[in-house]
Amino acid sequence: MSDTFTGTVAVMAGAEALPRANGEFVFDAPWQGQAVALAVTVVDRLGLDWDEFRRRLIAAIADDPDRAYYDSWAAALEALVVDCGLADDAALRAAAPTERAAP
Repeated sequence: MSDTFTGTVAVMAGAEALPRANGEFVFDAPWQGQAVALAVTVVDRLGLDWDEFRRRLIAAIADDPDRAYYDSWAAALEALVVDCGLADDAALRAAAPTERAAP
């Protein structure tokens, strides 16, 4: 597990904190854990401070408080990817639908 995850992500508090049950992280679908791992990897590989992602997550939650937590996580990850120039909005829209898009 990366230092970013154990030292920063796992201890987030407030609305942006990862959901837990009995102290364990809760993922209802595989894509949710994969999105967490991908965000940590992008931040680590780009040498960014975790706050670069966390601020986007807080904004995504605030933009749509009724949206499911991991959907906000995905929105924040997409914003980070676009802002860092790794992809553009058109490329993200053209990407194959993911499991999170399923009803």
